[in-house]
Amino acid sequence: MYNFEGTRELLERKYLQFNHIDFIENDPVSIPHRFSLKQDIEISGLFASVFAWGQRKTIIAKTSELLHLMDNSPYDFVLHHSDHDLKNLEKFKHRTFNSTDTLYFVEFLKQYYQQYDSLENAFLKGMSPEDVHVKKSLSGFYNMFFSLENYPQRTKKHISTPDKNSACKRINMYLRWMVRKDDLGVDFGIWSEIKPSQLICPCDVHVERVARRLNLVSRPKADWQMAEELTANLAIMDENDPVKYDFALFGLGIEKFF
Repeated sequence: MYNFEGTRELLERKYLQFNHIDFIENDPVSIPHRFSLKQDIEISGLFASVFAWGQRKTIIAKTSELLHLMDNSPYDFVLHHSDHDLKNLEKFKHRTFNSTDTLYFVEFLKQYYQQYDSLENAFLKGMSPEDVHVKKSLSGFYNMFFSLENYPQRTKKHISTPDKNSACKRINMYLRWMVRKDDLGVDFGIWSEIKPSQLICPCDVHVERVARRLNLVSRPKADWQMAEELTANLAIMDENDPVKYDFALFGLGIEKFF
């Protein structure tokens, strides 16, 4: 028989354990924590989340390498880079993310920040405040990101969309960083138009495994519908901030609790 109270007590306890400043150092969220300027946080966080597959140590190292090529001033770089600066980026590669992808990201960000002050606006194009969750937001961001003329087809694999039934793990993690607000020091809470209650839980391999053991998901694979199912079940425990339990599920996975 499903033990709801026992599951909620476990997740609350582990949420408080892992939503702690000690969590930052060994996680990709440490990358945007190096910055204080809002736009630097947004840009560095976007790259860190897009690179977030594989070992966390490698993700941090490769994002750091790219930021070094940007003189550790990503906002200034995307707005004011020279052709020589772009040439230096051609040496960068992380798994299947290569120089073509890097240069397109930089070009999109340059054109975007010439018009908008915050990357949050790119996630508001497709959604309304009444939406239950960010599905339309992610679709809108995807469409906007690939709205530049002659975008590389290959780069599409690095930005997920729920329209293709992807769980959108990395971009949902990015939104958690930018949107969630608390005083515990990990997430930034620098965006205000998207509500924490509208976030969708990132479904990485650790989260999926633990969620199955806790009977929080029933679908056979990690797709968008699973992400919705998981978030809906977490919302029963905290309707205003269901994605806070991402800390608990991920932490339980890292601890090999199950």
